[in-house]
Formats: sequence, structure tokens, C-alpha cells
Amino acid sequence: MTKGERRNRGSKASQRPDGPAWRVMMHDVIFESDTPGGWAFDVALLLTIICSIVVVALETLPGYTRGGLLYGLEWILTILFTIEYVARLVCARHPWRYAFSFWGVIDLLSILPTYAGVFFADSKAHSFVILRSIRLLRAFRVLKLWRMMDDADELSQAIWKARHKIIVFLIVVLVAVTVSGTLMYFIEHDLPMMLADDPDLVPPSKFSSIPQSMYWAIVTMTTVGYGDIVPQTTIGKFISATLILLGYSLIIVPSGFVTAELTSSTRTAADPDAPRCPRCTSDGHRKEAVYCDRCGERL
Repeated sequence: MTKGERRNRGSKASQRPDGPAWRVMMHDVIFESDTPGGWAFDVALLLTIICSIVVVALETLPGYTRGGLLYGLEWILTILFTIEYVARLVCARHPWRYAFSFWGVIDLLSILPTYAGVFFADSKAHSFVILRSIRLLRAFRVLKLWRMMDDADELSQAIWKARHKIIVFLIVVLVAVTVSGTLMYFIEHDLPMMLADDPDLVPPSKFSSIPQSMYWAIVTMTTVGYGDIVPQTTIGKFISATLILLGYSLIIVPSGFVTAELTSSTRTAADPDAPRCPRCTSDGHRKEAVYCDRCGERL
């Protein structure tokens, strides 16, 4: 049994009610997906959430007026979500613990805006109905993605071990953004007015402040290039090209740190008693390895 399975099974045991039988059965259907009934409930819930998100998104189209088919569908879906929320409270072993948990708060916030629209017609609370999209994270349980939690733990540990290198990298990027932003502000904003005979005739520069110039530096260094702020001088264009090349070089640095830590952890997890590969004679394979990680020969 993996760590993810043990963690998931332990959380289920703490949430399952003691009785009566109908409450236990309801809990197994609503909170678990190991049974056919639980799996069918979760799939139906995900389809309902997707339908609700589509309805809310369509209601934001220009020219839409409250009422009609979409409004009726929204109320039907809200009533279904309300019934589901009440059912979760009824069958949970600790209802208040569920109510104040992450999922409990999200489930409540996904239904409140529709009811708030009845009492506050001009309120913008209806926009928060889109919080239902967060409930799509329940797909992790339906698709059994919790089985991959061991890999997720390994990745998070690698990132944590490389945190000092990543912090140094971020500081270097921050310094580069500050220096290049300040330099571009001087070149694009101050320098043209200093060289002009009449500063009032100089067209306004989009590099209107140092923070604005730093924003341009971030967009340029990440090679996004929105195009809302563009240098006009030759020196500014040269600095822009240099910053783009620097950004291309720096993008791969954090991934290299994490990859190195992952490789190191993989070597640490190697079993010294593992058999040698009969083809390439390599050793130090992982305990659960069935094939050689170098040539692919069966161990």
C-alpha cells in the first residue's frame, strides 16, 4: 500500500459515521468512489458541475437578460447542489468539521450567490457562482489520481530541497528586472527630453514610471511580449533584445535545479542489494524495479 492509499484510507475512516445503516450507506455513496454507487454519484456530480459552469458562462454573454431557459436551469442546478450539501452534512460523522473544511466552504459558496440574487437583485454576488468550477477538483478522487500522490510528494520534496537555489535565482531575476526597468525609464523617458530642444514637443513615452518599466522588463524577460509597451529608441531596442535572450537563458534554470534533486533522490532510493543487470551489468536499481533503467533488460 502506497503512502497516498494509507493517507486516503485513514481520512475515510475518520469521516465515516458509526450508524445508523442508512447514514453509513449514504456516506459511502456521497464521500467515496470505491463502490459502483459512489463512482456513479461522483461522475453525475462532475457532469452537473460542468453543466452549471456552462450555464453561468453563457449568462455573461452580451445581451443576456435574467429569465428564460438559462435562469431556470441555474435554479434547478442550485437546488440539486443544495440537496447534495445538506446530504453531506447529514451523513458526515462530524458535520461542523465538514462545513468548515475546504470542500464544505466551496460547496456552500457555490450555492449562496443564487439565493442572494433573490434578495439583492442589483448585487454582483451572482458572479461568484463561478466558484463551482473549483469543485471540478473532485475529479482527482473519481479518476483515482490520489494514487499518484507519492509522485507528487517526491516532486514537492525535490522543490523544497532546491529552495535555496530557487530563491537565489529569483533574487537575480529581481535585480535584473529592477536594473533594466530603471535603465529603460531613463533611456525612453528622460533621455529624449534631455536631448530635445523643446521638451514639450517630445511625444509622451509609455515608459511613464519605473514600476511601469519594470512591468515591461518582466513581460520581456519571460518572452510573453504583450506589445502594450514598446521601446522607440535604438538603445532601448538593443536592451530589449538583450533582455529577451537573457530570459531564454534563465527560464530553464529552475527546472534544472528540480531535475537534479529528483535524480539525486532516485539514486538515494536505489537498493544496494538489487541484482545486476544480466545484459549491461549495471547495479543500484530501485527496490521496485523490474527492468534495468539503462538497457531495459528484465532483472
